[in-house]
Amino acid sequence: MTELIEKKKRRGSLSAEELRFIVTGSLKGEIPDYQLAALFMAIKFQGMDQRETTDLTREMLNSGKVLELESIPGKKIDKHSTGGVGDKVSLILAPLVASAGVVVPMLSGRGLGHTGGTLDKLESIPGFQTTLPIPHFLKQLSHIGVGIIGQSGEIAPADRLFYALRDVTGTVDSIPLITASILSKKLAEGAEGYVFDVKVGQGAFMKTVEEARALSFSLISASSEIGKKASALITSMEQPLGEMVGNTLEVKEAIDTLKGGGPTDLIELTLQLGAEMLLLAGTVRNIEDGLKILQAKLQRGEALDRFREMVRWQGADPRVVDDYRQLPQAKERWEMRSPSDGYISKLDAYEVGLAVKRLGGGRESLQQKIDPTVGIMCVKRMGEWIRKGEILMEIYYNNSQQLSKVIDGLSSAVELSKEREALPSLIKEKISL
Repeated sequence: MTELIEKKKRRGSLSAEELRFIVTGSLKGEIPDYQLAALFMAIKFQGMDQRETTDLTREMLNSGKVLELESIPGKKIDKHSTGGVGDKVSLILAPLVASAGVVVPMLSGRGLGHTGGTLDKLESIPGFQTTLPIPHFLKQLSHIGVGIIGQSGEIAPADRLFYALRDVTGTVDSIPLITASILSKKLAEGAEGYVFDVKVGQGAFMKTVEEARALSFSLISASSEIGKKASALITSMEQPLGEMVGNTLEVKEAIDTLKGGGPTDLIELTLQLGAEMLLLAGTVRNIEDGLKILQAKLQRGEALDRFREMVRWQGADPRVVDDYRQLPQAKERWEMRSPSDGYISKLDAYEVGLAVKRLGGGRESLQQKIDPTVGIMCVKRMGEWIRKGEILMEIYYNNSQQLSKVIDGLSSAVELSKEREALPSLIKEKISL
């Protein structure tokens, strides 16, 4: 293993056999965490070529079970986001697309770095099970066409190990490691195609469009080489997506959106990604037709009904949809007010995500338990006018020490200007081969 670390440190290319040695040795406990961390750091700085990335993806995929979905009727398409602040799209998108007749077998992850995780959000619903026996998951997909679960010991176990270690070793933002991580669990679902939401900006792991484009091509190329259809949207993460950041708060906002409410940016992105999924499935001829179908499903409440069914199938009380009191609540709320008049020219998604993590809504270590109740509501958004003394944000917390950790960072996250500046476009590019 030391030789392989040295090889990668010198920009060498690891063979398929060497990558297999790393994956199998890690799962057997023969390679210690500190050596894996050193290898990940070498990969972060020296990169991997496309062949290496695809081989690593295959080895991580083959480390566990691959679901067989042939017995389930219908096209199977999934979506994956590279991680954003306030990104609760999956909670809305999965039942929405399922209500339009496409099966969505979604394997999701936990919070990574300053970004939230779909599983952490869903687990803030009391009783919601994200670890299901495979036969139950397959039965659920057959009956309601949607399920969101985490990686069990059977599915992509190498990724589960690597993902947790990257989170606490500063090696999250590596295109080859992100590609292999995403695809090893996505391909294990057995879906036929994938739409990737590749975030770019202050609150994303990809800071520039060029980086996001490189990751998009890496994901699509590896998918194609392994025989799957794929496309990607590059989307903005300069400010949080929607108004709510924090697990319980984001569940509420997702349900509000399924009920026909919700912030415009969250609705727009969800619909665009959903239309791409329908297009990839071949159930619509173009994006415009997909958008019309999905908007109708939202308006008629069919997507909300499918969410209720998913909650019930995964062990929780579906009445949570109509009674938010069933969700855990933070004890305290503090209002951050504007120091002056002006247009909001900056609302730094990274600082907001970091603040929620420091409040207890994210992990500082592998063993840390997340507090689902803490979070931030962005009362005002970029481009909006605010007067001195008006509320900028509401911070939900459980003790004063938590609050004191985040005030300075949140103050620096917001900038005001006298002139209204142009907002960054939400969807920047579509990438396909």
